Amino acid sequence: MALKVLSSLDTAKIQYYHFKAIIIAGMGLFTDAYDLFCIPLIMKLIGSVYYAGPPHDQQVPALVTSAMGAIALLGTVIGQLVFGRLGDLLGRRKVYVFALLIMVFSSVGCGFSMGRGRTCVLLSLGLFRFSLGIGIGGDYPLSATIMSEFANKRTRGGFIAAVFSMQGFGILASSTVTMVVCAVFNRASGYPKKPSPEMVDLAWRLILMIGAIPAGLTCYWRMMMPETPRYTALVEKNVAQAAKDMRKVLRVPMSPIPEDQEYDEKDPITPTASANPASSSDYPLLSKEFLARHGRDLFSCALAWFLVDVVFYSNNFFQSQIYGRQYLPLHNKNAYEEAFHVAKLQAILAICSAIPGYFAAVFFIDRIGRVKIQIGGFFFMAIVLFAIGIPYYSYRDRHAKAGFMFLYALTFFFSNFGPNTTTFIVPAELFPARFRSTCHGISGAAGKLGAIVGVVAFPWASPDNYHQQGIRMIVPLVLLGLVSLVGCITTYLFTRETMGRSLEENENEDQASGSGTGWGLVRHFSFTRCSLPKLCANNEVADG
Repeated sequence: MALKVLSSLDTAKIQYYHFKAIIIAGMGLFTDAYDLFCIPLIMKLIGSVYYAGPPHDQQVPALVTSAMGAIALLGTVIGQLVFGRLGDLLGRRKVYVFALLIMVFSSVGCGFSMGRGRTCVLLSLGLFRFSLGIGIGGDYPLSATIMSEFANKRTRGGFIAAVFSMQGFGILASSTVTMVVCAVFNRASGYPKKPSPEMVDLAWRLILMIGAIPAGLTCYWRMMMPETPRYTALVEKNVAQAAKDMRKVLRVPMSPIPEDQEYDEKDPITPTASANPASSSDYPLLSKEFLARHGRDLFSCALAWFLVDVVFYSNNFFQSQIYGRQYLPLHNKNAYEEAFHVAKLQAILAICSAIPGYFAAVFFIDRIGRVKIQIGGFFFMAIVLFAIGIPYYSYRDRHAKAGFMFLYALTFFFSNFGPNTTTFIVPAELFPARFRSTCHGISGAAGKLGAIVGVVAFPWASPDNYHQQGIRMIVPLVLLGLVSLVGCITTYLFTRETMGRSLEENENEDQASGSGTGWGLVRHFSFTRCSLPKLCANNEVADG
């Protein structure tokens, strides 16, 4: 009697290996966040070295900061597409390790950006940031896919959310490391003396290179991870090896497996009568059949991720512009102190709003469901952005710092207890095993395109450009609120619920009712009207 490999995975109890996998997979997200969100901090140091003279007055132009962020995000787009596809073709584990190695060497390379002149240093830094983005992009689809394929169906969402929550700790780590480095160098420079450019130049390079440490520490553990049993059973068609890999890491009841049996991808539990390579389950990626079965899900995942990243990355990259000088007074401070205070405020937001949002998602994702959390997150983000955007200058005129900061912090909380987390989870649950990493990569690449849109467009609306461009801060904040409303509506119309089902049930579009979403109702009636007669004609539906 054949071993029910996937059923054993779906019903396995929570074990030590699940938590080990969370740390191993999550450390990639930790490093991703550290490397992506330390850029606004080190730009304060770079400005004092390479933009010391007029007209810049030790401030890096906002467009240069956005370009440095966008180049890493562009690399992330490419990495998600390329490594996502390779994860389905070559296996999760091999590609996973390679992506991490790219991240390690690129982080070190950022610290060794060549030259003494501004142009040379920024160009070489941008090149290494692009390479780093490729590694970061490869980590996203593989981390989510590996965790989803090891988890049981009851707690799968919480496990994937826990992996993604390491992003919050990465943001906190980048702030903490920046504060420590700046405090040490400031004391070594003999404060209140003006710090030497050579020491400031060393400080920002050191901050970037420290990002390689957590990634390097997990390289060995990633190499020791077995291939996911679902990939081995469903893609490589080796159920016996899948069972052996499961025995290595999970304590589940096993029985001997007939190795001469062949299994259908849609029902890997029951042996098929014959192996037909031209069967309907062998449709290629982005074929007509793939688009008919999974095109709508891929569209909904990509669109939601695009919309949330427009808001999330705009908020994170340009916090200091949104605060304004009245919330972040940096006059009469040297470069170390400026970077320290920006990092301190970023750390406070991470501790008080971002990380609690991740924890709330971990706790409620398998209780409330992905769709409801995503809709609620988008909705409350919109409300809060309108609340701080429309009366923005009233907050400044009245010096209502506490109220403004509280509302602004809520945008991060509802982003993480909302679409920023769910868009990472849902693509890892909806698609067949042989397309899962690819589709997650496509969805994530769409998200990073949204991030590029936000990072490139936002500087034009900063207060520093107000008199030159005639654009108020009220405009971008209200636009971000409108983007969030669009995300709320499109989630209701198109996104399917995946909570409580096995991955194999989720990939079968006809078995999912949509769990109350608008598109679920449309799909239900479409299936009833169009597909039922065909099924009946083939005797695939019972009489009555």
